[in-house]
Amino acid sequence: MTAPTEARRATTALAAHRGDSSRFRENTVAAIESALEAGAPTIEIDVRTTQDSEVILLHDATLERLWGLDSRIADLTWPEVCELGGGDLRIPRLADVLPLFEGSPSTLLIDMDSTGPALAAQAVVAACAAAARERGASPANVAWCGLLDAMRLIREADADAAIWMPWADSEPPTAADLEGLAPSVVNLPHLVVGPALVDAVHALGARVSCWTVDDVVQARHLQAIGVDSITTNRLQDLRDALGDGALATGTPAAEAAESPADSRRRARLVASALGSWAIEYVRTHPVGDVATKKNPADHVTEIDRAIERGVRAVIGAQFPEHSFVGEEYGGSADGGPCWYLDPVDGTANLANGVPWTSFSLALVEGGVPVVAVVADPWRGVVVEAQAGEGAWVGSRRLLLPEADWDRSVDPLRGAIVSTELAGHRPWHGMLDLVDALADRFCTTRIMGSGTLTLAGVALGHGAGAVIGSFGAVDHLAAALIVREAGGVVLDENGRDTLFPSWGGILAARDRRTAEALFALWRNGIACDASRG
Repeated sequence: MTAPTEARRATTALAAHRGDSSRFRENTVAAIESALEAGAPTIEIDVRTTQDSEVILLHDATLERLWGLDSRIADLTWPEVCELGGGDLRIPRLADVLPLFEGSPSTLLIDMDSTGPALAAQAVVAACAAAARERGASPANVAWCGLLDAMRLIREADADAAIWMPWADSEPPTAADLEGLAPSVVNLPHLVVGPALVDAVHALGARVSCWTVDDVVQARHLQAIGVDSITTNRLQDLRDALGDGALATGTPAAEAAESPADSRRRARLVASALGSWAIEYVRTHPVGDVATKKNPADHVTEIDRAIERGVRAVIGAQFPEHSFVGEEYGGSADGGPCWYLDPVDGTANLANGVPWTSFSLALVEGGVPVVAVVADPWRGVVVEAQAGEGAWVGSRRLLLPEADWDRSVDPLRGAIVSTELAGHRPWHGMLDLVDALADRFCTTRIMGSGTLTLAGVALGHGAGAVIGSFGAVDHLAAALIVREAGGVVLDENGRDTLFPSWGGILAARDRRTAEALFALWRNGIACDASRG
């Protein structure tokens, strides 16, 4: 991590996401009052409008997630909404919440994902402020965030409004981007926030806020690079991590360099988030035009390129000192930490409508992978691993069962072994391997994604896998995942290695299966070579 400079020694405060949402139902009076009692400097809420134009607190457009009702809030009247829940855990109106902030140092940050509620919400804020002044009370401190067009409407209605401008690019905004809206804060997803961006926004006279951060290591990193505000669901946990000042006036950025353990944990967090993002991107974007690279069977799509660009931007922001090697845009390792990415492994499948592709991202330190993520867009699965910390799918640890083979039993008999073509052709020795496996009553599968083929061993998909030619961007992540799940990974010389220097790579569920499969692999290569 880049050491904080004098310019970055700002203060970092916390914003309670939808109130104290880890303790109470989000966007309710109970959640808001809890955050106020905790002293949160900022409390973020979401607003929408009902059918009869009441401005209410709700994030989703429907009531399904929180209330189990397949109803759109825009189709319900306020009296109908009042029938849901009770007390301070029901859906409140904005007008009911604003008085809670009168005389409070905390700011109510009003968020919206469409232009619909903007002017109605601004009118409610203005009316409540006027009513507070008539009573001799100090009006609520209010700020606004959300959709850019909605923020423009707020600015047109109120020249003095405090606006948190949305920004989603790792490249910082310019003065021209801020002109007109005149935001006090630039509000970004935390993954794109790096030290250079923080410095650039501060130079423009604005503050930096990011969302939504629930990991204490990532929060400390953001604090260290000078982020001014962090939006979180875990208000108390991050307060404990950043110091009590984070719930008051902000706490000074940490001076100490990030520890190697924290850096690696943060790398895993970032990689996992990128895997989830890649799944969503593949599933929500059309394939579009398909181009080719080396030959007509070597496909590339805009999805490949867009995902790689997105990953490079995030890694560049989070780990600017790391090098990067990608399938589509290349790169080279410089001896330090290096990331290896294949944004879409199995592009031929994607281009031809076959739902079997994957995302592969690995961090290499000292010549070995230490963090790995493989994502399967079509089944919505993210598999992650960290050296010495195991392989995981969500909260489920992957542990291949220890084999207790009877030496008279063939570990390949009745099993499935997977492999992949070398592009669009069999690799040297592959057909001999397939024949030899068939003689052992072992079935071969070729699915079209080397990443999934190797990683599948860790998931219990078959006995093993053989890839004729190792590729770092394709296979490093899967190799670490198999090793951390308790499997065996060998190179073409039979050595236990996760980063072969040449030749192919083999993964198996246990040592005996690996040895049996390795013997057939090497024999297949020899048979093919003997035929010239």
